[in-house]
Amino acid sequence: MGYASCCGPLHAGGAAPSAERLMRSRFSAFALGDAPYLLATWDPETRPDSVELDADTEWKRLFVEETEAGGPFNAVGMVTFTAIARGPEGRIELRERSRFRRSDAGGRWVYVDGEAPQ
Repeated sequence: MGYASCCGPLHAGGAAPSAERLMRSRFSAFALGDAPYLLATWDPETRPDSVELDADTEWKRLFVEETEAGGPFNAVGMVTFTAIARGPEGRIELRERSRFRRSDAGGRWVYVDGEAPQ
């Protein structure tokens, strides 16, 4: 699925239909340097005041390894992923189990937090 059909509509203000789609759109936002989108899709209860993106890090690939719930009939969801990037020191591999929930504002999916998977 290309940017125009996957993440582009979400970056333009559309609602993600699932936690996984929100995860993919957030990865694309990291790749594009779109800090406002990252903040807008972060749960207000856990959202930082700002997001500092490293201009020297180039995000290359996202591998979604597992999803738990996070669909149209769920209130919460989990997405385990590995993101691959290239930075000044070489290859970067970030693995996370991210938690998502539907926000009270229109039922939109938001990122809550993440941790290294067991």
